[in-house]
Amino acid sequence: MSVAKVTEIIAASKVSFEDAIKVGLKRADKTLNGIKSAWVANQQVTVSRGNVNEYRVTLKITFLIND
Repeated sequence: MSVAKVTEIIAASKVSFEDAIKVGLKRADKTLNGIKSAWVANQQVTVSRGNVNEYRVTLKITFLIND
């Protein structure tokens, strides 16, 4: 029987939403073992003078808890 846990992180990128997702998953993989999926719960940008400064994503990451 498997048991999973979900944790929420926020990641950012100057390039794109897709890059922010990759940044978040790469960082999460350093400390979470058994990552199985990630859900993009929210997307957001910061804006200055009509230009996007930063892309941000809120990720809900599911990983297995080992016995």
